[in-house]
Amino acid sequence: MNTPDATPQMLAAPWMAPFAQFNDPSAWQSWMKLPDGADGTAAFAPVAKMLGDIGAGLSQAKLEALRDDYMQKALKLWQDFVTGKLPSFTDRRFAAPEWTANAMSAYSVASYLLNSEFLLALADAVEAPQRDKHKIRFAVQQIVDAMSPANFLATNPEAQQKIIETKGESLTKGLQNMLADLQKGRISQSDESAFEVGRNVGITPGTVVFENALFQLIQYTPTTPTVHEVPLLMVPPCINKYYILDLQPENSLVRYLVEQGNTVFMVSWRNPDQGLAGTSWDDYVEQGAIRALDVTRAITGQDKVNVFGFCVGGTIAATALAVLAGRGQKPANSLSLFTTLLDFSDTGVLDVFVDETQVKLREQQLARGGLMPGRDLATTFSALRPNDLVWNYVQQNYLKGKTPPAFDMLYWNADSTNLPGPMYCWYLRNTYLEDKLKVPGALTVAGVKVDLGSIDCPTFLYGSKEDHIVPWEAAFASTTLLNPKKPKNNRFVLGASGHIAGVINPASKNKRSYWVNESRTRPKTAADWMADAVEKKGSWWPEWAQFLAEFGGDDVAPPAQPGSAQFPPVEPAPGRYVKARAD
Repeated sequence: MNTPDATPQMLAAPWMAPFAQFNDPSAWQSWMKLPDGADGTAAFAPVAKMLGDIGAGLSQAKLEALRDDYMQKALKLWQDFVTGKLPSFTDRRFAAPEWTANAMSAYSVASYLLNSEFLLALADAVEAPQRDKHKIRFAVQQIVDAMSPANFLATNPEAQQKIIETKGESLTKGLQNMLADLQKGRISQSDESAFEVGRNVGITPGTVVFENALFQLIQYTPTTPTVHEVPLLMVPPCINKYYILDLQPENSLVRYLVEQGNTVFMVSWRNPDQGLAGTSWDDYVEQGAIRALDVTRAITGQDKVNVFGFCVGGTIAATALAVLAGRGQKPANSLSLFTTLLDFSDTGVLDVFVDETQVKLREQQLARGGLMPGRDLATTFSALRPNDLVWNYVQQNYLKGKTPPAFDMLYWNADSTNLPGPMYCWYLRNTYLEDKLKVPGALTVAGVKVDLGSIDCPTFLYGSKEDHIVPWEAAFASTTLLNPKKPKNNRFVLGASGHIAGVINPASKNKRSYWVNESRTRPKTAADWMADAVEKKGSWWPEWAQFLAEFGGDDVAPPAQPGSAQFPPVEPAPGRYVKARAD
């Protein structure tokens, strides 16, 4: 979702420490070579020591099976080398012809892939609690990816050939790119000069009609002769900025919604500075989502609002509606949640960063005030897909001296935001670590005991099939928390691709596919839902537009002017808040 002062490895230093030996290539290779002696046990002694250091184990039978498999494959690779038979591999990192044009490069790749296979198989075979297994797997994956021969000039024939072809210019340009990124404190993933918020991203016409210290509220200009009388309030994540939902006209979800006759309001969270360093989760709920609901209702004159939340914005929005329900208020005509966690029992790969030790560390640093730097968060998310979001750019930008292409999603991804320490610490402990949000009455927010089951409006729930941040099964789990007495009020749609690309799937491009379950029974588990799901081609956006229209009320004339006498226009969209950078 940057090269921070604290890398993901530093964030998880206590459990990463035992793997430090692998940062030394000679140490790594010394025990990955063919075992010596009759049974080869001695060569694998570091494995047992490493696992013992972190309180995990590995059965002798599994270790011997892995060792035998490794020895057979290594022996065959050696025989191929002796006879001059080039190895074959399908890893896309080594797809360029330069990798097989030279025998040494080809065998370097084959050896690396064999060693990687063994290390990852070893991590998967470890006997430990599930969370610890995830940590071990993640740590080994980080090491394996970092040690790819594609990441080093001395072992990357593509980069070497580029130097020859450009007479050294690629090397000079690569050094310039690296120095520029060192000054920025992050790796460039896109040509950032190609975009500017308000110029060619975040440009759907609208007006800021309200602001407080925490957010601005944008009301978008209608484009249809009539609009649904029930407005739509969009609550995006406060991690990164709202304009992921309003990139360029051809892939803007906001623009699409306006074109479908919705009166759209958008929360644009402020990028926190030291003035907001003491802001709490309660503030984001009370002064954020609830205040936005009040203003939207006041401007439109409607008692009910269609509420939308994306990622952590959905968690905030759902919490706000539960708080209001506890106060006897039910302002939501419908609720739509995209890739949102309410049940945090399955948090995917992010659970490697959350344990009691790490949360306590953050609480000591930030719980009484301070900022969680956006660049730290960005690097954590990049570490979840290091080959795509880190090492690919090391290879292209630095080793080959290329300028990354212009890509609006990656431009947005680099436009990170800070988080207030108290809010961040509360969120980590009460959701990711202790999973209390789903338990009725376990948490008190804004003076009210939270019960998600009190939300009984129709819901549209969306998950992305390849989401590594919010596993789709975890997004589906919200169906058991919302509308407990009216399960038919919950509708779930599964889209292809990942956390962001799955959501930003424009209807006009008709790409990818999505799944719906139209059976009369209401499956209680994600597996049951998927068993009867039907795949449909194209974007799922029209499915959501139909849902909003169903709960949009009558079609009426659009408002003549944005805002109202009580809430006059402040400034044109996208407003000031979204332009404040965390760099």
